[in-house]
Amino acid sequence: MNRIQVAIAILYRNDQFLMQLRDNIPTIVYAGFWGLFGGHIEPGETSELAVERELLEEIGYQIPSIAKFGVYEDEKVVRHVFHAPLTVEVSELVLMEGWDLGLLTVDDIVRGDRYSKNADQVRSLGATHQQILLDFIKSSHHPSRSQPTIST
Repeated sequence: MNRIQVAIAILYRNDQFLMQLRDNIPTIVYAGFWGLFGGHIEPGETSELAVERELLEEIGYQIPSIAKFGVYEDEKVVRHVFHAPLTVEVSELVLMEGWDLGLLTVDDIVRGDRYSKNADQVRSLGATHQQILLDFIKSSHHPSRSQPTIST
């Protein structure tokens, strides 16, 4: 079985992480959950080009540079994960895909949920995306000089 190949981005600013509240459409993966921006890798496209294209399509963000964080695989999906600083204010982004977007704190990520103004309720993080962010926060790639302590 060929697994779906996707490219997703960890975008961070001041120890917060930009996430998308996915549309609440039952046919999509993690419908109504907070997740990282990104999407399918098109045939002939590299994962780097895919994540750059997806960020432009989803939030109108032209990423200045990006680095690979890792690959997360399960039985259905191969997720190519990249990271980069968010160099613009959230108010400058235009949400073109999804229900909401926001900067989540480390506490939000550890807890696994965040309030959405657009949904007018607290919504959960997708489990895989939460784990990716927890791994990133613990890693040497995390930009903060004082690493937050995460108890597991």
